[in-house]
Amino acid sequence: MPPSALPDGDPVPQNGALPEAAAQGLTGRQFGAYVHIPFCRVRCGYCDFNTYTATELRGVSQSSYADAVAQEVALARGVLDDAGHREPLSTVFFGGGTPTLLPAADLVRTLATLRDTFGIVDDAEITTEANPDSVDEQYLRELVEGGFTRVSFGMQSAVPHVLRTLDRTHDPLRVPDVVAAAKAVGLDASVDLIYGTPGESLDDWRRSVDAALALAPTHISAYALIVEPGTALARQIRRGEVAEVDDDLQAEMYEYADAAFAKAGYRWYEISNWSLDGEHPSRHNLAYWHDTDWWGFGPGAHSHINGTRFWNVKHPAAYAQRLAQGDSPAAAREVLDDEQRYAERVLLRSRLVEGLPLAELRDRRGVAELIADGLVDGAAAIRGTLQLTVRGRLLADVVARALA
Repeated sequence: MPPSALPDGDPVPQNGALPEAAAQGLTGRQFGAYVHIPFCRVRCGYCDFNTYTATELRGVSQSSYADAVAQEVALARGVLDDAGHREPLSTVFFGGGTPTLLPAADLVRTLATLRDTFGIVDDAEITTEANPDSVDEQYLRELVEGGFTRVSFGMQSAVPHVLRTLDRTHDPLRVPDVVAAAKAVGLDASVDLIYGTPGESLDDWRRSVDAALALAPTHISAYALIVEPGTALARQIRRGEVAEVDDDLQAEMYEYADAAFAKAGYRWYEISNWSLDGEHPSRHNLAYWHDTDWWGFGPGAHSHINGTRFWNVKHPAAYAQRLAQGDSPAAAREVLDDEQRYAERVLLRSRLVEGLPLAELRDRRGVAELIADGLVDGAAAIRGTLQLTVRGRLLADVVARALA
């Protein structure tokens, strides 16, 4: 099953140079890095990310992957120098795929390359995603010694039959051990959950929420399962082998999780994310929602520099070949116009707990109806801020379309 297709866009110069519009007003904009590690032991049936198993990567060496990324880091430095961009990195996030399939030394070496090339602020947040079966305490200690501050474990569920439906291969009994190991070496630990898997009952979901809370991580993410076209799960549903996703049950699951997390001291700060005592949000993801700048390194990775988005070729072999030739690995780009940037700001900022200042809306006539429908908090609107209710969080796309 191939990953999802890249979007269409405009050509990118061979040297990767940014358009003139992106170079205007770069000073002082927050800057982060995303490093995509496209390797997985097994492709999960619900996943359409740009990931590859060993059998899909004949001729591509995982051992040389850090070297290819280092070549893109050098190219990015030149592109940003030409645009006048000199901001250090404030966050770095290694995602995938399964970044921890690579040796810890490779992740640390890549982080060191980023630090040497761009600089990293003293209190930077440095995160890697991890499969619970792919790390142990020694691996995590190597990450801490190399500068990592945070790890996000793909827990997804505590219920074996739900994990099987998702094609997740890790042992759920392993999760408490690795979270404890992360804490022991000084890492902030986050866990990711997925709700609404076909065949998952509300009791199953309660079990997973309770198990996640028992781990006492600093951060929990809970995402509604979205069945992407072309995935193995989508084909199973089409053939009637598994049930379709129940939207009403998903809503009930979200409401249960939000209440349980709040009772345990976790505060929601974005629709799908909760932080212990409100003090441990993912600063890297917040940077996305606040429309800051980041460079995405690796095959299929997306970047955003001051209103210009660009994305790399998808296959690791094509990615490495372009860089070996001294060319940009970017496949295409788009320069967002004012209308697009406004629509994105409304969409992204309305998802956050602090909401969107009403003064920034071009047209506020729809706000009263959203309040009447129970989607927007009326008291917050009187104070001048558009904030979603719990029902509004479940229908956030409806709110965004009404306002944009």
